[in-house]
Amino acid sequence: MNQAAPFIGKGILHTPICDLLGCRYPIVQTAMGWVADARLVAATSNAGGFGFLAAATITADQLEAEILKLKSLTERPFGINFHMFQPNAQQVIDLTIKHGLRAVSYGRGPDAKTIARFKQAGVLCMPTVGALKHAQKAVELGADIITVQGAEGGGHTGSVPTTLLLPQVLDAVKVPVVAAGGFYNGRGLAGALAFGAAGIAMGTRFLMTAESPVPRATLQKYLEAKDPSRIRASTAVDGMPQRMIDNPYLLRLESGGLLHRLAVALGSAWRWRAHTGMSIAQMLRTAVKALGEGDSAIQTLMAANAPVLIQRAMVEGRPDEGVLPSGQVAANIDSLPTVAELIAAIADAAEARLRAVSAAALHTETAV
Repeated sequence: MNQAAPFIGKGILHTPICDLLGCRYPIVQTAMGWVADARLVAATSNAGGFGFLAAATITADQLEAEILKLKSLTERPFGINFHMFQPNAQQVIDLTIKHGLRAVSYGRGPDAKTIARFKQAGVLCMPTVGALKHAQKAVELGADIITVQGAEGGGHTGSVPTTLLLPQVLDAVKVPVVAAGGFYNGRGLAGALAFGAAGIAMGTRFLMTAESPVPRATLQKYLEAKDPSRIRASTAVDGMPQRMIDNPYLLRLESGGLLHRLAVALGSAWRWRAHTGMSIAQMLRTAVKALGEGDSAIQTLMAANAPVLIQRAMVEGRPDEGVLPSGQVAANIDSLPTVAELIAAIADAAEARLRAVSAAALHTETAV
């Protein structure tokens, strides 16, 4: 585990996750596929936040090199994100323990036995959930921290807004809860802490920074997204609700009908097989496992669409030929600061807001 010296001083923003994750501020950078690379994660952790490396889109032969690169860029703790359906899930688990990473995040996560293995190795388990029942189940399995993502968030999302889901989960579990979905500034951090959360997690706001690997042509599409209603959830990509910015490709996919979507899905599956090195037998085993987890046949067939179509925009710089996962907060963002500038600004604004509220409450109490 990274053994950098602890941050000195425990200010108004210090919460339990600062001690658990080894960060100065309760600000988490989520693991966005194709985006959360070594450079972005290191910038986050060096600036006092906590970053997660996105392992689901890193090939098996490159994963350990990316971890080593990240460790060369920061002495601060960081985490890794994965899901059990990716072909090298066991490799991720082994490398996480081998390199002493601080935490793992996941949606479709490991079973209780694997979680116990993480905990025995001192690796914190921090799943992301979009429903109360999933939070409760995650804690039963051994989660140390829960990230709650409301409907405003980017990528795959549920239907319950953060302001409703967060208090539900806070009342139901006894572990620290991190709020995600709709956060991008200090006011949001102050609000989340006032709700009782132990911090915030952000994806879109970190995607829109100077250290983001996303090509400028694609970032420009995010800067131009000024209408929150045009950043909406669609099931056209992989059969599950996924929040994305409206663009020509998404509109064509939605209007093309089921047969068109399945044709696209088959092409995506073949390209994803080439990227990951999966054999046809491995693909079939993954499909059977997905069906066993409750996915529909349509969702299983379309599963490879998301990473392949996102790659076109996020890696190849062809935003109108792929899809653009985004939280609705993109409509409120008009700059691409460095990660250090972003985290400092959020922390300063949150501290100022919390102190102002405390002062106002004290004044009211004194007046009474």
